[in-house]
Amino acid sequence: MSEKTSPQPPSLSSSSAAATGTSTTTTTTITFDEFTKVQLRIGKVVSAEPMLGMKKVFKAVVDVGTEKRQVAVGAALWIKPEEFVGRTVVICVNLQPRKIGDIVSEGMLLAADGPEGRPAFLTVAAADQDAVQPGAPIH
Repeated sequence: MSEKTSPQPPSLSSSSAAATGTSTTTTTTITFDEFTKVQLRIGKVVSAEPMLGMKKVFKAVVDVGTEKRQVAVGAALWIKPEEFVGRTVVICVNLQPRKIGDIVSEGMLLAADGPEGRPAFLTVAAADQDAVQPGAPIH
């Protein structure tokens, strides 16, 4: 892997990058073959609940078509677990499982960093939800 320095876009000042927690100065590149190893799928959140002793994380169960996966979701400061149920999300299904709190997280939901660190989860627009099923691959 190599690192390339990207120029900062003129519309994003250093102070606004610091305020949003984003970095525009260094980008690590990967090869196309490395990228193709990442398996992204459509998932449907079927349940969610708080995790004992965790203030920032809750547990969600996501239907990925062939199975249901439990994942730790780092959004508890902004989203109530019950409000997360029913969302159609993008999930990485081949990430190595990791113990978080008292569960083993079996994937990662994709999200952008919003203001003050609030996650903005990548979802499918309501009008398109009937067009994709849980487990549909993302290319």
